[in-house]
Amino acid sequence: MLEFTGFLPILLLIGMATIQLGLIGYGANQAGSGARAAARVASQGGDGAAAGQAAVSGWLDPQVAPAQGADLTTATVTVHVPGLIPLFGGYDLTRQATMPTDD
Repeated sequence: MLEFTGFLPILLLIGMATIQLGLIGYGANQAGSGARAAARVASQGGDGAAAGQAAVSGWLDPQVAPAQGADLTTATVTVHVPGLIPLFGGYDLTRQATMPTDD
């Protein structure tokens, strides 16, 4: 019983680190999806920022910045993944996507 009590904090830390890595992976996936959606809609002349916001889970607080050019449209999405492990803050993840601009 005493050994389990001493080992329990280590098990909890490993479990929380595993969940944190999963959240980081999810955040990276969501940022990439939002960037692709924003670039696709902005390249066709639509509201890329709204499309990028709609493609990302709201609790990640997405910041979408589409930039339409003459030939290419690039969208950048930054999301904030909260930190679960004490003494570590959250993580900001940024992804970009580029699409050809439709005329």
